[in-house]
Amino acid sequence: MTGTQHTFKGKGVRMHALAGALMLACAAVAAQAAPVALNIVDVAGNLAVTQKALESFRDQNPDLVSSMTFTNAPAPQIPGKIKAMQNAKRADIDLVLTGTDALAAGIEQDLWVKLLPDHQDKFKDILSQYTTNAARMQDLAKGYGLEVSFMQSGPLLEYNPDKVQNPPKTPAELLAWCKANPGQFLYARPANSGPGRTFLMGLPYLLGDKDPYDPINGWDKTWQFLKELNDCVPYYPGGTSAIMKELGQGSRTMTVTVTGWDINPRALGIVPANFKIQAFDNFTWVNDAHYMVIPRGVSEEKQAVLFKLMQFIMQPKQQAMTYDTGYFYPGPAIRDVPLSAAPKESQEVIEKYGRPEYEQLTASRPSAVPLDAKAMVAAFHKWDTDIGALKK
Repeated sequence: MTGTQHTFKGKGVRMHALAGALMLACAAVAAQAAPVALNIVDVAGNLAVTQKALESFRDQNPDLVSSMTFTNAPAPQIPGKIKAMQNAKRADIDLVLTGTDALAAGIEQDLWVKLLPDHQDKFKDILSQYTTNAARMQDLAKGYGLEVSFMQSGPLLEYNPDKVQNPPKTPAELLAWCKANPGQFLYARPANSGPGRTFLMGLPYLLGDKDPYDPINGWDKTWQFLKELNDCVPYYPGGTSAIMKELGQGSRTMTVTVTGWDINPRALGIVPANFKIQAFDNFTWVNDAHYMVIPRGVSEEKQAVLFKLMQFIMQPKQQAMTYDTGYFYPGPAIRDVPLSAAPKESQEVIEKYGRPEYEQLTASRPSAVPLDAKAMVAAFHKWDTDIGALKK
């Protein structure tokens, strides 16, 4: 009898333990199933082309997302902010929308969650859908980000045709024009400007430098050119928006630009619609892209939701929204998303403010990817030290 009682009690203990484990498992599932609040920070202007799609995911998935907060911040500031949060064991930012600048800085400082190959099963279908040039841009992320939008980019010159009858077609002609028209040419700090860094990375191809991918040992001609150009550049704004305002208001006559920064400000009326662009002779496109990155320290529960959000944004319907108003032209990073698939407003803007020469230039000129993370950080630092500091 005693042995029977002991066996019964033992089973009771095991049953009680099993029940407790089941309760804990159910509680964990319930916690994971609860909708999460997402804080999304944009350091690239990417919300212009993705916010509607992000909000669509939120609205269609109330069981996953309770709310979304959108914040804009300068790209150079975000790595330090995230590093401080991670040191304090906090996770106040769940998703960062970034260009190659903060992407590179974050990779260098080990700030981002490794998406690939760690979570390959979530994104393998997406990787096979990228266009050829977009796939090359995705490689720059080294697995730490997912490319969400693509731009053919530049570098290009944009100018007021009422004041410039014969626009420069070579760096030498640009330098001569700038010296003849001091204060009338501007470009922004490359670390915080898409056109600025595209100009910086495009010059080694134009000038025949030794190695376009080695800014420290292979850009002798580029750095010399920028020092000479510095003499007629009044100052270096901290972002592209300030440049376009000055151009539109008439206080400047010419700047460097890229496809999106050409189309969108004219569509918005910031820059007159009749302003023109000039491609350099024999130039190489330095393409650009925006990425979604997750800071390390974000909970697994939120990561699971963010993975689903990323999958949603990369579907053709949402990718078609990235045509927007030409801000990051063309926009879609995946294949088979024609302009005809975009919202009607986007189609009308691109048809009115897009340029027919872009198609010809895209077909006739070679494309290159930007510098990788380490080289880009080095290029930004050298520009800040050797060029930008000359105006302080």
